[in-house]
Amino acid sequence: MDDEMVASAAYDEVEPKVRNIPVTDLKDVLAGGLRDFSAHPSHRVFLSLIFPVAGFFMIRMTMDYDVWSLIIPLAAGFALIGPFAAIGMYGLSRRHENHPAVTWRGSMDAFRSPSLGSILVLGLILTVIFVAWVYTARFIYGVTMEGVGPIEPSSFVSTIFGTSEGWSLLIIGDVVGFIFAVVVLSISVVSFPLMIDHHVSLGTAVRTSIKAVMVNPVTMLAWGGIVGLSLFLGSLPFFVGLAVVFPVLGHATWHLYRKVIEF
Repeated sequence: MDDEMVASAAYDEVEPKVRNIPVTDLKDVLAGGLRDFSAHPSHRVFLSLIFPVAGFFMIRMTMDYDVWSLIIPLAAGFALIGPFAAIGMYGLSRRHENHPAVTWRGSMDAFRSPSLGSILVLGLILTVIFVAWVYTARFIYGVTMEGVGPIEPSSFVSTIFGTSEGWSLLIIGDVVGFIFAVVVLSISVVSFPLMIDHHVSLGTAVRTSIKAVMVNPVTMLAWGGIVGLSLFLGSLPFFVGLAVVFPVLGHATWHLYRKVIEF
């Protein structure tokens, strides 16, 4: 364990302060994410390949069913587990602040953190929320598209956007998905970086994250929109774009944490 992690282990828990930041600060946040990604892109792409590969296998697992009914929920669902999956990016950005020549070892900081137990618990919570979202989305699809039947890939877009059933699916799915997204954003937007950077409890991390959203509602909703849209676009086609989009957003989340939280 290096000196940074020893210092974190000895940290006495205090309540972090939450700053109010304007939406315009998100430009700096994204610029920081791109800067960290550009510093060592080979490390970032290698680590983030896990994400599109996992997405591919998740699609393959559903091939015996109506796979097209799950493509959009799975793509959108990446935003729900993304904060946990990006813990390696937070560690790399953390080390890069003081050590520009940081190697892949920085991505392991989360697993050497004294808050590891809390990190894993919150990760499990997000995974449960993700699974709940997929099942909920499939239920909504079954209810709204009951009279349509299986959709052929060639007619998927026209069926969704050209029928009343498809519009019902989009409206209900978007509303329910927004609720899931707000819950995850509220409990995790700065929780993981905070637990990697300091020895704080899960309760303190989640409470601070919720406070960060309450203090910065417009900025955080804008950030959530950026993340959701970027991950969705990165999922097309076949999740390949996530190999770049995901690590950039992960690094950017660290810079968002730095702007919002102070001790």
